[in-house]
Amino acid sequence: MSVAEMPAPPGLFVTGTDTGVGKTLVGAALAYLLRQKGCHVGVFKPLESGVPDPSGLGDDGRLLAWAAAVGEEPDLIGAYRLREPLAPSLALRREGIRVDWRDLLRAIRQNRMKYDFHLVEGAGGLLVPLVERRLVADLAADLGLPLLIVARPGLGTVNHTLLTLEVAKARGLRVAGWIISGLTAGAGVAERHAAEEIARLTDAPCWGVLPRVDGTSQEKVVELAAHLDRMEILGKIGCGG
Repeated sequence: MSVAEMPAPPGLFVTGTDTGVGKTLVGAALAYLLRQKGCHVGVFKPLESGVPDPSGLGDDGRLLAWAAAVGEEPDLIGAYRLREPLAPSLALRREGIRVDWRDLLRAIRQNRMKYDFHLVEGAGGLLVPLVERRLVADLAADLGLPLLIVARPGLGTVNHTLLTLEVAKARGLRVAGWIISGLTAGAGVAERHAAEEIARLTDAPCWGVLPRVDGTSQEKVVELAAHLDRMEILGKIGCGG
C-alpha cells in the first residue's frame, strides 16, 4: 500500500467562536496530554499572522511545537507566517503572498501522516477569511477533520457558540465537541451557566468548562492538560491512555 493509499490517522481541527478565546492554549494542552499518554501527536498551524519574524515560528506555533515536542522547524509546524496581526487573507494580500490551496492541503496531509494523532489549528472562527475567498470552514471541510470548538465564558458566548455550531451544521462539518475555557473564580451568573444553556439548545457534545489559569504559557498548558485529563477528554476522541 502506498503512502497515498494509507488511511489518515485521527485528528481534530481546533477552532474558536472568535479570536482570542484561548484555542491555542486548549489545543496545546490537548497535544501535551496526548504526548504524556504516549501518543505520537503532531500539530499544524497553517497560517499564523502577527509574527514579527516570519522566518521563525510565531507565539502560537512555538507553543504548539513545545506541547507536542516536535521541534521548532517552522515548515513542519505551519505553512505561512505573516507579520501583521490581521485576518490571514488580508495579511497575505498586503505582503504580496499567493497561496496555492492544493499545495497547502498537501502540506497538511503529508504532515498528518507522520503521527498517530494530528491537531490542526485554524485562525479565529469558522468564517475568518484564510486565502482569497476560502474561509477557515473550507479548510476544515477539505481536511475532513472533526471540529473542537473553543469558546470564552463571557456574556454573549451562548450566541457565539450556537452561531458557530449552526455554521458547522450548514457546511456539513462534524463537531467532535465544544468547550468553554477561561472561567474565573468570581464569574457571574451568565458565565457560570453558559455551558448549561448551550447544552440545552444543541445536541453537539459538551466537553466541559476549563478554569482560567495563570503563569507562563507553558505553565498554563500543563495545568490545562491536567484538567483535560480529569475530564477524561481522551476517551471522547478514542485515545484513552
